[in-house]
Amino acid sequence: MTDSLPLIVTRPEPGNAATVERARAMGFDARAMPLFAAHAIDWSPPDPGDFDALLLTSAFAATLAGPGLAGLASLPVYAVGAATARAAEAADLTVTKTGSSDAQRLLDDMTSENIHSILWLCGRDRSEFGAPGAAITTLLCYAVEPVEVPAEWDALIAAPAVLLAHSARAAQRISQLVGAARAHLSLVAISPAAAASAGDGWCDLAVAGHPDDVAILAQARALWHKGAK
Repeated sequence: MTDSLPLIVTRPEPGNAATVERARAMGFDARAMPLFAAHAIDWSPPDPGDFDALLLTSAFAATLAGPGLAGLASLPVYAVGAATARAAEAADLTVTKTGSSDAQRLLDDMTSENIHSILWLCGRDRSEFGAPGAAITTLLCYAVEPVEVPAEWDALIAAPAVLLAHSARAAQRISQLVGAARAHLSLVAISPAAAASAGDGWCDLAVAGHPDDVAILAQARALWHKGAK
């Protein structure tokens, strides 16, 4: 994209590098600006016979879970998006369904399929979801922590740019960091929840059509074309 605005990718590694590579292949001037880092935490797998299904709302649950994940391989996996599904399959899990919206919609689909006991392998910081008629057991296997803001951050947000928020927590931190500069910045959120966490006052605020990297970059490209007119 000739004369494209910088595209600021804030997600943790290893996803950051993958998004930057994909964005540059699309012609974006993509900049790696991770605001968080993910790491594994100790956990022990429960008896899989106590559950009907395994819920994964982040690829980190599959990539950072470690050897304990093998103890849950008998459970059908419900993954919130394509990237999470790919990570689950790479970890030798069986993905029964890949969601096309958000975690709440996926949970609604699960309960409609008479899944009553759900094991949610998740991170320390997470959203809360309801599933009437079902019991959700949370099992923490990773944590995502804020890291120091990259040195180039202030210079990048001083001029128009497009930022990507791959989670509600990321959108909230981006919002806090940019402050009044949001008036000349555009943000693409991976979900409606992430967009809500970003607040108001942006030059443009858009939501990906699906909770995955392909959709968030497609929405960023749509914003670029809008600004180029």
